[in-house]
Amino acid sequence: MNSILVLVVGIGILIAGYVFYGKWLAEQWGVDPKRKTPAFTEEDGVDYVPAKAPVLMGHHFSSIAGAGPINGPIQAAVFGWVPVLLWVLIGGIFFGGVHDYGALFASLRHKGQSIGEVIADTMGSKAKKLFIVFAYLTLILVVAAFGSIVANTFKAAYTESGAVDVAASSANATTAMISILFIVLAVVFGFMVYRRNVSLGVSTIAGVVAIVVCVVVGLNFHPIYLSETVWMVIVGIYITVASVAPVWILLQPRDYLSSFLLYFMMIVAAVGVIGSALMGHASLDIPAFTGFKDTLAPTGSSLGFMFPALFVTIACGAISGFHSLVGSGTTSKQLDNEKNARPIAYGGMLIECALAIVSLCAVGYIWSRYADGTTVVPTAVFATGISEMVATIPGLGGSTHVLYSLLVLTVSVFCLTSLDTATRLARYMFQEFWLEPGQTYKEATGYKAVLTNPVVSTVITVVLGIGLGLTGYSKIWPLFGASNQLLAAIGLLAVATWLGKVGKNFAAGMSGGIAYVLDEDWDFYTRVNKDMVSLEPVEHKYDVSLLKDLIREHVEATGSPRGKEILDNFGEYLPKFKKVLPHDYDKMLRLIAQMEEKGEDSEQAQIEAFYAMKNAANK
Repeated sequence: MNSILVLVVGIGILIAGYVFYGKWLAEQWGVDPKRKTPAFTEEDGVDYVPAKAPVLMGHHFSSIAGAGPINGPIQAAVFGWVPVLLWVLIGGIFFGGVHDYGALFASLRHKGQSIGEVIADTMGSKAKKLFIVFAYLTLILVVAAFGSIVANTFKAAYTESGAVDVAASSANATTAMISILFIVLAVVFGFMVYRRNVSLGVSTIAGVVAIVVCVVVGLNFHPIYLSETVWMVIVGIYITVASVAPVWILLQPRDYLSSFLLYFMMIVAAVGVIGSALMGHASLDIPAFTGFKDTLAPTGSSLGFMFPALFVTIACGAISGFHSLVGSGTTSKQLDNEKNARPIAYGGMLIECALAIVSLCAVGYIWSRYADGTTVVPTAVFATGISEMVATIPGLGGSTHVLYSLLVLTVSVFCLTSLDTATRLARYMFQEFWLEPGQTYKEATGYKAVLTNPVVSTVITVVLGIGLGLTGYSKIWPLFGASNQLLAAIGLLAVATWLGKVGKNFAAGMSGGIAYVLDEDWDFYTRVNKDMVSLEPVEHKYDVSLLKDLIREHVEATGSPRGKEILDNFGEYLPKFKKVLPHDYDKMLRLIAQMEEKGEDSEQAQIEAFYAMKNAANK
């Protein structure tokens, strides 16, 4: 199979999925560009900070990617390129994209709070507590796994006598030096954009030039040679500071700048695949299908049977539970407009799928060396495959070493980004576990005030994560893969449950505690408590006019196809509507006021108050 065909067809399908399915989801969910996002309504200058779409896209993608879309497809290639490609395309468009987009959208409608709050809203506080515990433990695994990966890309090699092997350590020392310079650059970039108000365009041009300078300096000056353990400690200190610092000073600018490394990597990969194809070297040597069990085991350890190994190994690049934590944890607190949720969440997932396909092409190019165990570390496989494909292009034969170093650097930057984002998310989870709904850590008292303090909760997380990471990456990754996919299932279930709850009220308009309910099955009377409410037909001209206005406002706000259908055929649907009048009208109004004080918008407050009275009466 020719790799250029796999790449072009795969990307074409992903684009079609974004244009058609992604747009359909936005219409069905009622994305409202006019609605203020939590970045504005809850702005605090630390976690809730509005970010421009390109900046937030850089943060979101850099955070969700890490090494996942590279490691997974390369390791799962032992089952053949067809299973890998099918799972990436089907999983990304219909599972991962929906999961990521849904988690972000649900969080936006819950004041930027985590997916745990969405679960509390739909399944109760006990379900939320269980989810938070599981999610927090998964994030500890993320910190451990990615901390170990970063330390391994920075560590020095030693001779038998215990001295530093400078020649063998040169590539890692280069990566470490460039990464350090990159962090300094990000702080300067954030200060210039957010405190000196330098335009994003000018800052971006200067930032890209500075990235090149950092790379040149790092390639020629890299004096830091430290052991893996020392680097783990340094990384722990870094993520402690990074995860409590305001997002504008490091997280946003670093992730935005790192996105340009991604664009560079994707362009280099595309040039490599296309160029090598034109030179007659783009053969995808992986068998289409090798069987339902991994008998190849290039790393010395078999993945086992394709089910569930394929779906656990390829997480990022198909569907990953970690993404729901990023979307509902940091991205939702920075999104400036609901319309940008689709390109950032759904689009970001599909870009990750494209990177997974590129990784498949890379391992396919050096398949014989991967299959016989010569080159098996996924980062090395990716960098080797892409750099050697580029080297087949006339005039670029001497670029292999430089490109290899830059590609390894890019993967390392993504891992570092995912690492401190995961630490920040774990801090949110730890705090939410101890706090009551709607309560902030500043309002906590006693031991809860200590545990929910940002610095204390972060230190606890870092100590647990880095301590576990010192046991080694290989021991952690399989456990992380399984827990990550379980988390994805829970996240998808939470989003679906929340959407189902919202959907129950789809055709119900409310005004001042009086509800207008579409009773298509003519059985609504059997499902209400007659001691609490009475039903009347919608006949008075005031009620008819008000109902029509409510539906029209709903359609204008959400673009709902169902609402438009009802509006276009209003005369046909009108006899099926019932006017619901609460007997205790004053109590209803008090409940509505209480719901609004808790942060619910007016329409949702009326709906919640109606069901609260109904449920109380039924008990």
